Amino acid sequence: MPNGYERNKKKGLGTIPVFFLSLSTLVGAVMFLRFGYVVAHVGLLSGLGMILLGHLATIPTALALSEIATNQKVEGGGEYFIISRSFGLIIGASIGIVLYMAQAGLVAIYIVSFSRALEPFFEYLLASDLSIYVTDYRVASIPAFIFLCILIYYRGNTILYQSLFVVVPLLTVAGGLFLLSKNNYHQSLSLLEMNQHIPHNLRFFDVFAFCFPAFCGVTAGLGFSGNLRNPKRAIPLGIITSVISAMIIYIIVMVKLHLAASPTELASDSFLIYKLAKSNIIVPIALAAVCISSALGSMLMAGRTLQGMAADRVFPSVRLNRWLARVHRDQNYLPETLNAIIITAIFVLILVVINNLDLLLQVVSVLFTLTCGSICLISFLEHFGADPAYRPSFRSRWFISLIGAVVCIFLGFNIKANYTLLFLAFMVLVYFGVSTFQHKTQGLSVIFQGVTFQISRRLQVFLQKVKKEPEAEHWRPSIVCLSSASFERTAVFDLLRWFSYRYGFGTYIHLIHGYFSKETNIEAKEAFKRLVNVSEQTESNVFIDTLISPSFTTAIVQVIQIPGIAGKENNVILFEFSKNNYEEAEDIVDNFQLVKVADFDVCVLASSERHFGFKNEIHVWITTNDYENANLMILLAYILLGHPEWKEASIKIFAIYPEDELAEERQNLMDLIYAGRLPVSANNVEFLSQKESGDTKRIINQKSKYADLTIVGIRTELIKHSGSEVFKGYDGVGDVLFVNTQTMKILR
Repeated sequence: MPNGYERNKKKGLGTIPVFFLSLSTLVGAVMFLRFGYVVAHVGLLSGLGMILLGHLATIPTALALSEIATNQKVEGGGEYFIISRSFGLIIGASIGIVLYMAQAGLVAIYIVSFSRALEPFFEYLLASDLSIYVTDYRVASIPAFIFLCILIYYRGNTILYQSLFVVVPLLTVAGGLFLLSKNNYHQSLSLLEMNQHIPHNLRFFDVFAFCFPAFCGVTAGLGFSGNLRNPKRAIPLGIITSVISAMIIYIIVMVKLHLAASPTELASDSFLIYKLAKSNIIVPIALAAVCISSALGSMLMAGRTLQGMAADRVFPSVRLNRWLARVHRDQNYLPETLNAIIITAIFVLILVVINNLDLLLQVVSVLFTLTCGSICLISFLEHFGADPAYRPSFRSRWFISLIGAVVCIFLGFNIKANYTLLFLAFMVLVYFGVSTFQHKTQGLSVIFQGVTFQISRRLQVFLQKVKKEPEAEHWRPSIVCLSSASFERTAVFDLLRWFSYRYGFGTYIHLIHGYFSKETNIEAKEAFKRLVNVSEQTESNVFIDTLISPSFTTAIVQVIQIPGIAGKENNVILFEFSKNNYEEAEDIVDNFQLVKVADFDVCVLASSERHFGFKNEIHVWITTNDYENANLMILLAYILLGHPEWKEASIKIFAIYPEDELAEERQNLMDLIYAGRLPVSANNVEFLSQKESGDTKRIINQKSKYADLTIVGIRTELIKHSGSEVFKGYDGVGDVLFVNTQTMKILR
């Protein structure tokens, strides 16, 4: 009969296991053993300040990880998998090495803390007839760690889930016994007494280092990342709620310690909570259980991190990578990453034998400040770089990630500057070392390229607006628009500013027909001023320019040679004509081949009097004849949704295929949607067979009658054969955007 874990694994775990695993780790051993030390040495007021300061680092990290986790399908690699698949293997390896050491260090901290939890038992042995005096806690910590390894070997991931059924009730009872105990020192809070502490020579951050690892269990819930039913919901909700809950518990526990005992008592007895709870045996049992559970979770996470790096060939030895990456899936309880866990066990055993809890707390604190700081910094850069490939369903805020990065760097250098510099140098060496044999993977250069694009764009637009005079790869649109009807119709300018709001770049060129002369030059300057004024009023990011040319053909020749803004060449040209005057489309058709020679994607807006209606619906039409245009059409629709004016809009896809291809194409499109790479709901996709549809234009007029924008693909061959007739026959719909791509775009 399958056990509870196996039944849940088949249907997937929910948010509750993520929440409780993270919470039980956060309110675990360090809180029990070190919060009294903190209150004794810095007082309650400074202790509460430490909680606030620590969460200025961990809350942004939790938000950043939750955001990153919703950017792609979350598999069983935990924290390392989430980071490396969003930011690339080189960055992932640099953070992953430090993350692995921190996770292994946490295991050692929990095991050493477990031996401290047995202090009441050691006191009992001394007082008994046996008179056994235990001077070295390693007699408990080393066997406990061996027992932990045996548990992992025979029960694997199963025991992690099952342990919650024991740990959570024990923690609840132990916490209740402690909180309901008598206040022996203060009966109420007084501001004058909240700063009482024993005399000492320690700095604020020396004491802070002893409690910061308590806050670092924030990502423990990622241990279930491979077994979650809906990780994009469970991870953000479980992690964030556990962090907030733990912060409240920290404050309550610290206040209770201040009221219950004097600073001297708190400093002299690291396990005073046990005595305050009237020596109830539940307290050390709960502490021992939570230590083992937390160590188990961190051990499995460390193994997955090491196995994930080996699977990505981070280490220079091929044989080592192959051995560490080996996954055992054929046995019921054998861990998935046995070889990686063996190496981790050896590393942790060395730390346990060293048996220096204070040193471990300091080193792990520095390691986690670097890990959390790196995650927050890269999250901030991704926000600023605005890569279309980075589109998480849960979004933090750029300033929160920036605050987290700054606070983490500040904490690292104040806890131990020499340790911080040492590990920073190690991360840099890993980055350059991995980049030497991982040439094709994403590194910081890709992220900084996006940041550079954004800085360049904003500077160009800012300088243009200030001076009031013209100045002359993840795929992203760099669009140049050519129009002579700028002051008669604003639809194409609006479309361009929506495209260039966040993800793309836009250059708008107003065409003045004629030869260059004093009169046309004056006209061009006046038109430029008017357009820049429009740009300012609409708060657009569009770069404005004017062009004097005797014909539409010569104008296109000049436009396709204009360099793009922000250091990126133009790759899309946007034309426009009114549906009331199809003669304007003739110029576009006549010069279509000229544009294609320049390897440009082409968009043609057929504007109507509806002017994009209520901006609620975007219809994308995909047919078997222009399938290569599909990804570009969908990507452009998604980019439109990024503008505030379209934030309430939805994308609806209509796919027309021959009957014999319909099932296969339906599955392909649904796979992209369920993988999270298409920003549309499966309910917003309608499949039509070629036989049922009949005339394509007729069905588009019927289905998209009330659409605010209809996007249709056009083929180059059809333009050659039918000319401007391609654009006709859409009188039943509003604004239509015709799209022709040079090469098929890849949606990741």
